[in-house]
Amino acid sequence: MDVLQLDISGRPQAWISAKEAAVIYASDGVAWTLGDTFKVLRGGVQRITGRQSRIEVHPIIAVRGAVPSRAWRQAPALANHKLFSRDRQVCAYCGGGFDFDELTREHIVPTSRGGHDTWMNCITACRGCNGRKGNRLPEEARMTLMYLPYVPSLHEDMILRGRRILADQMEFLLASVPRSSRLHA
Repeated sequence: MDVLQLDISGRPQAWISAKEAAVIYASDGVAWTLGDTFKVLRGGVQRITGRQSRIEVHPIIAVRGAVPSRAWRQAPALANHKLFSRDRQVCAYCGGGFDFDELTREHIVPTSRGGHDTWMNCITACRGCNGRKGNRLPEEARMTLMYLPYVPSLHEDMILRGRRILADQMEFLLASVPRSSRLHA
């Protein structure tokens, strides 16, 4: 399980391993934490006291002195698995639900006709609908969109990255996801 690293203001920065988080704990870099301890890392035994060192890792840590993420001001990177998750694995044309391997990235305005590879021009489509639409605009192919594309927020993007997310982490991230997001469905 990974740790959700935040900047001191609470903005998500990255998913890091428990060992990476332990380094931040050990260097007194954790400003605050959320959630119950989910992993305990044990170190060496102290000669004087005979006690073993240990670091309790929380699922969410805010890092002291972390520079606010530039990702906060940018659109998240577009990737098929995140696109398919954003669209709940539902074809935008026929409305059918499909497995990931049966889906394609569909450009509303085809790239060959000047369309760009962006969140607002890409939707999820099954292979059949994508082939039927071909190199045409939806109106030309007499196909209507069942839903509209949108650019995910940084909090949505952290969810869409496809990691196993603990309940504490999901609750924190969903609290900042707009109610209109498909992730609430």
